[in-house]
Amino acid sequence: MAIVEPRHARGGTLVLGGGFAGSYVARLLGKRGATIVSLENFMLYTPMLPEAASGTLEPRHVVVPLRMMCPHAELLLGRLEALDAEQHVATIQAGTETIAVHYDQAVLALGSYPRALPIPGLAEHGLGFKDLADAIYLRNHVLRQLEHAAAEKDRQRAEAHLTFVFIGAGYAGVEALAELSDLVRDALRYYPEFQRPRMRWVLVDAAPKILPEIPTRLGEYAARQLAGRGVEIRTSTTLTSVGPGAVALSGGVRIATHTLVWTAGVTPNPMLRALGLPVDERGAVRVDSMLRVEGRAGLWALGDCARVPNERTPSPDPPTSQHALRQARRLAKNLRGDPEPYRFRMLGQVATLGRYKGIALVFGVPLRGFIGWFVTRTYHLYQLPLFSRKLRVVTDWTVALLFRRDIAELGMLGHPRRLGGD
Repeated sequence: MAIVEPRHARGGTLVLGGGFAGSYVARLLGKRGATIVSLENFMLYTPMLPEAASGTLEPRHVVVPLRMMCPHAELLLGRLEALDAEQHVATIQAGTETIAVHYDQAVLALGSYPRALPIPGLAEHGLGFKDLADAIYLRNHVLRQLEHAAAEKDRQRAEAHLTFVFIGAGYAGVEALAELSDLVRDALRYYPEFQRPRMRWVLVDAAPKILPEIPTRLGEYAARQLAGRGVEIRTSTTLTSVGPGAVALSGGVRIATHTLVWTAGVTPNPMLRALGLPVDERGAVRVDSMLRVEGRAGLWALGDCARVPNERTPSPDPPTSQHALRQARRLAKNLRGDPEPYRFRMLGQVATLGRYKGIALVFGVPLRGFIGWFVTRTYHLYQLPLFSRKLRVVTDWTVALLFRRDIAELGMLGHPRRLGGD
């Protein structure tokens, strides 16, 4: 095993995870430096993932290279395999090499995974929507279904290809459905074959209403907007099974479809239990109000992988980018020697409902329609790091206003033909 020391010896801070929370900690530490351990060399700005899936934004523009975002940090591409909190040593698998990294302070920001339930057929036939690969694959899949439907002579089989079921009516599910339905609506002008088949979008959630995180009035507005676009909203409903050409819902409902998108929540990285850390019933690392891992000196945690108590709210923080950013700001200050408990009262909530429609709650003021959509985009643009990335996103938005949406299906990307093969 190779033994290495972080080059930034003054800080001696090891950030395990280059996602939203971890990358911002490293960025805010500035010249104190840090070593980031990440599987990718970029940070994904997850709130813009639905627009990347629909083609409104170029996928590369919703990610930020870590070396640009955190110029004073060292980047080590690899996976955490073990953690010795007493000896302050992390074991990293970097390619074919196993590396032991000594640290003074370590930050756990390992993120989360989709919360998959043991539903028959879900793992085999369901599509996730958690990272950039999921978004690109889903866009290609939806466009491929249009081609399959156009080639079908049987109306019922064509309609099965044009039926899209989303499980989970939180932010991810609602925004992804709204954006992709816009994509399909724009693409239909190029398919004169679609004279009779019916397009069908179904949104399913076990809760009694969609977007339960937001005030009732805004949630009801979002439901009306989606219903007005022909979306079937099935609340208090669960998924019971998934097959290659159909899904079954509670109540005996069966829907013929080739597309089931699973956005029903997330669960903390399962690696946390394997590390022997103190975790709650969900598997999230327990931390105190300073964001220190309970009973582990020099070890901190934040983001989706941690159960973060908030002194200004009665319950721990939810796994959202807004809270992860605020936690990162507090943790960076604590690491710099300015320790204070984490306190944050949410300033608002925002969500898009497709083209020119959105909802926002800002300082208690509810906004909806075009102004809600505009506020949502403005907020995300403000939070996106690097001026160059902001400019690329604004350019994409401007192009989308002036030109029709691209409908090229690029499923072959990342799968080159073997040299000498057919």
